[in-house]
Amino acid sequence: MSAFNPPRHGTGLWALLGVLVLVQISYPLTSGGVRAAMTVTTVLLGYLLSVAHAAWSRGPRAALALVATATVGGFAVEAIGVATGFPFGTYDYSGQLGPKLLGVPLIIPLAWTWMAWPAWLAAVRLTRAPALRVAVAALGLAAWDLFLDPQMVAEGYWLWHSPIPALPGVPGIPIGNYAGWLGFALVLMTALRALTGPAGGTPGDRDAPMFALWFWTYASSVLAHAVFLDLPGSALWGGLLMGAAVLPLAVRLRAGRAG
Repeated sequence: MSAFNPPRHGTGLWALLGVLVLVQISYPLTSGGVRAAMTVTTVLLGYLLSVAHAAWSRGPRAALALVATATVGGFAVEAIGVATGFPFGTYDYSGQLGPKLLGVPLIIPLAWTWMAWPAWLAAVRLTRAPALRVAVAALGLAAWDLFLDPQMVAEGYWLWHSPIPALPGVPGIPIGNYAGWLGFALVLMTALRALTGPAGGTPGDRDAPMFALWFWTYASSVLAHAVFLDLPGSALWGGLLMGAAVLPLAVRLRAGRAG
């Protein structure tokens, strides 16, 4: 780690995060093809932000590990899911999110990557125990899906053939999908921990952009689902379960500043 000493400020990352936030704020004001384009743009920005931060804060090995586990691994599990119905249930993607390969829009594995990195860094800051880090990171990533899937299904970007049983207030998505997310997230985070090496498991002083992304994603999702997107069920479920991963980080960071 000592041989890798990038500049500390990360101005470009903060600027990229600012653009992402502006695009997401604009999302509820759009519809149709424009909204789909905003979705793709948001994911692209988030992907660039997370991979760039991994390279900037932890070095090329961490960035390559993130791409290998979340981008390549995310595409593989989605292709298996579309073909077999495992582990997320039987579902199909529409053609609104751009080109597909093996039935999977190419933007989808980028979304896995976008949120896997802040989920991992949050867990690194919260606990030193390797197994617990994997569990906390996986829970955070899987809980994000309580916002993602209801929003995307409501837009018609994908759908399940057998969406029952579903969570109360969140129709259209089978409960088994969330179990599939958690299962794959555990595999992803286990591999990410191994491949990033010591740098990936070391709390850093350059992680503020990712923590800001983590908090923004949580707070903006609760607000958007509850107020702008008419999805109160997912606002409640996501607020509770993703909050279990996000809010302890806020407490830890505040305690650290006070200390």
